[in-house]
Amino acid sequence: MPNHLKKFSIAFLFCLLFFGCAPKKVPYPPHEPGKEIRYRETGIASWYGEDFHGKKTANGETYDMHAMTAAHRTLPFSTRVRVTNLDNGNKTEVRINDRGPFVPGRMIDLSRSGAKELGMLGAGTARVVVEAVGFAPGAAQPMEGIYAIQVGAFQERDNAYRFRDELAKRHPHVHVVLWETHTKRFYRVRLGAFRTEQEAKGYVEKLQRENMSGFVVRED
Repeated sequence: MPNHLKKFSIAFLFCLLFFGCAPKKVPYPPHEPGKEIRYRETGIASWYGEDFHGKKTANGETYDMHAMTAAHRTLPFSTRVRVTNLDNGNKTEVRINDRGPFVPGRMIDLSRSGAKELGMLGAGTARVVVEAVGFAPGAAQPMEGIYAIQVGAFQERDNAYRFRDELAKRHPHVHVVLWETHTKRFYRVRLGAFRTEQEAKGYVEKLQRENMSGFVVRED
C-alpha cells in the first residue's frame, strides 16, 4: 500500500474509533417566540482556558476565560444556563456564546471562571446538571437554524479532504471546518445542512447503518 494511503487509513481508523459513541438525546422541544426554552440534561462538563483566551468564539465575541460563559453544541447563543456540580453541589450560571465541546461524551465546556465556581479546575471534568433559565435580554434565538453532523477530526489537512471526498459520494453537503487554538489546528469533517436538530439526529441514524456515528452541532 502506498505510504500516503497507509497514513490516511490509520487516520480514518482513528476517526471512526474517536467518534464511535452514539450522541445522547437532548430533551427539549423547539423554541417558539414568546415561550420559555425548556432544557435539562445530565452529563460531563469540561472547561477551556488559556489556549483559547483572546480567540473568536462561534458567535463572534472574543473569548474571555474570566467571563461567565460556556460552549454548547446546539443550545441557542445567549441562552443562560444553571450548572450544578453533582459531586460537590456547587452551582453557577453562565451564558452560551460558543460551540463545543467537540469530544464525545462531554456536554458543555465552561470558561475558566465558571469551572472555578464549580470547583472542577483541578479535575478538569465533572458530572453536572445543566438547566436553561432563560436568555440574555433581547437575545432570544429560534431553535431553527443550520445544523450539521460532525463525523471526524484530523490534524492533517489532506486526510480531512480525502475523507470529505469519500463521504461526498454517499452524503450531501459534506464540508471541512478549520478549528484553531493558540497551539493546535484540527480539520473537522461535517455533513448536512439541516434546519432543525431533530432532522439532523434522524440522519445520524442513517449513518449508524453504515457503521458510522457523529454528533450534531449548530453552525449558525
